[in-house]
Amino acid sequence: MIAEAVHAVQARTTLVPDVAIILGTGLGGLAEEMHVATRVPYQEIPGFPLSTVESHAGQLLLGTLADRRVAAMQGRFHRYEGYTLQQIAFPVRVLHALGARLLVVSNACGGMHPLWRPGDLMLIADHINLLGDNPLVGPNDDRLGPRFPDMSQPYDAELRATARAVALEQGIPLREGVYVAVTGPNLETRAEYRMLRTLGADVVGMSTVPEVITAVHLGMRVLGVSIITDQCLPDALEPATVERIIAVARAAEPKLTALIRGVLERHD
Repeated sequence: MIAEAVHAVQARTTLVPDVAIILGTGLGGLAEEMHVATRVPYQEIPGFPLSTVESHAGQLLLGTLADRRVAAMQGRFHRYEGYTLQQIAFPVRVLHALGARLLVVSNACGGMHPLWRPGDLMLIADHINLLGDNPLVGPNDDRLGPRFPDMSQPYDAELRATARAVALEQGIPLREGVYVAVTGPNLETRAEYRMLRTLGADVVGMSTVPEVITAVHLGMRVLGVSIITDQCLPDALEPATVERIIAVARAAEPKLTALIRGVLERHD
C-alpha cells in the first residue's frame, strides 16, 4: 500500500521532499507560506484516510518553504474519528518513502501548566501515550524499522536547540514541556486534568503521538510544536468551544510559521 500511495503522488509531481510537515487543528494556514507546486486531495492517494474535522482541508501539498523541498499534510487524522493508529500512521510512512527524513508536527492543545497562557507556543520535549494503542502493534517489517525502537529521545535535541535559538532571536516566547495524547473527542474533566498534570504532562491533545512513534521507527528526525489554545486548570476551568480553540490557534499561527521557517533555514 505504501508503494501504491507513493506512485499516486509521484504521478502528480517530480518534487522529492526532504521535509514533511503535519498541520493540526486551526493550523492549515501555514501552507499559505509555502510555494505550492502540487496539491493532491487525500481521496486520490490510496490508503490515506479522509479528514473529517473542522479546519482540516484534507490535502497533501508539495512545494518549497524556506528553500527546502516540503510535503505538507493540510489536515491530519485522529483516533476519535474512528481510525486505527495504523491508519493514522500510514501517511508518515508514505512521506518517508517519498524522501522526507525530517518530520515537523504541529497541534493545538490544552495547557495545564499554571504559568502558561493561550496563544503560547510549546516545544515538545517528550510525550506520554494514553491512546490505549500503538501504531507499531502487529507484524514488524524490518525494512521499515526495528521491532523495538528506542524512544529515549523521540524529539530531536539538535532541532529543539535550533528552535530555541530562533525563538530567542525573533522574540517569540517559547515554552518547552511534555505533551500527553488522549483519545477524545470530549475534553477532559477536572479530575482528569489533575491526573494528567500529576503524571507529568504540561499540555494535552488528541493527536501527534502516533505519527511521532512511526517517524522514530523509520529513523526520521522529529520536531514538535504545540499551540496552547485554552487553559485547563482544574480549579479555574471554563467551558471551551471548538470555535474559540481554532480562533486562538489561527491567531498564534504567524509565530508558529516564523519559528518553523527559521528552523528550516538553519537545518542542514
